[in-house]
Amino acid sequence: MGNSTLHHPIDYLDKLLRRLLAIPAGGPEISDAIVDFDPHTLARLPVDKMSVIRDFLSQRSPAAAAIVERIPAGTDGLLDPVAVDRLLVTIHCEMQRLSEELQHGRRVAQLLNSILQAIPQKDGAGPRRVVDVGCGSGYVIRWLAAHQAVPDNVELIGADYHSALIMEARRLAELENLRCRFVVANAFTLKQPATIYLSTGILHHFRGPDLVELFKLHQGLETRAFLHFDFHPSALAPFGSWLFHIVRMREALARYDGVLSAVRAYSAEELLAAARSGAADFVSAVYGTRLWGLPIPRAFHCLVGIRPEHRDAFNAQMKGKLAALGVLE
Repeated sequence: MGNSTLHHPIDYLDKLLRRLLAIPAGGPEISDAIVDFDPHTLARLPVDKMSVIRDFLSQRSPAAAAIVERIPAGTDGLLDPVAVDRLLVTIHCEMQRLSEELQHGRRVAQLLNSILQAIPQKDGAGPRRVVDVGCGSGYVIRWLAAHQAVPDNVELIGADYHSALIMEARRLAELENLRCRFVVANAFTLKQPATIYLSTGILHHFRGPDLVELFKLHQGLETRAFLHFDFHPSALAPFGSWLFHIVRMREALARYDGVLSAVRAYSAEELLAAARSGAADFVSAVYGTRLWGLPIPRAFHCLVGIRPEHRDAFNAQMKGKLAALGVLE
């Protein structure tokens, strides 16, 4: 019995590492597979449960297939959209707790305000607009509004395809009477375009040439800058992601997708190459943000793009902050 107890932690770690290594880096994440939308109308499309399960099994991801198996479906075999929405809203609530733990709102505000100060407000022009792409339940936009983290002449907008998440974002914003708004929309086709686009955790969802195509959408004349936060890749990132998600997340789907996000995360070099190819009218850099001010682990890094005419002003704003942010060239 003594030997069994002694070896248990090692056996557990071995099992954990095998599980992490078994997650296919190609994805997709479960949350991407269980919802579908028409890209033009944004209408919700039906999702066949068994097709999703078969796809995960064909990718040698039985853990993902088992998670989908537990999601209710109708007699027609289609995933129940109400059950899916309920699950996704719950997961985004848990993700908010994780973002709070990582002090993500503060880090967004730090970079965002440096960009805003570098971009002058034109006389007679309307408000500058910050649009959060794929905002989910709106944590970042709500945090910025609740902490009055941007000037009053900046409009805060969150955009997402998923109406249930937008409804939750609106509900939470109304509870605190926050100065922001949320729309079911493609962030890049809004009638009033963004001055600055931002996002958290969406870049790794775009694989291969789709990432370059995403950056091509940023090149509207009104857009002056973008900042996209995503997981900072490292050898320890999957384990770190698993640790945080196992502590903070109750839902198996959130734990699985959280680890897969870390596995799929792009390096700084990959992000810069895609941004410079797709958004050639911007100058780009990647900034590393540290967790709790420690040198490791870095939870997120941020791809920043800005119009060349604003570069010097932005660099001046960032001069005293570079050490804290850990700039990656």
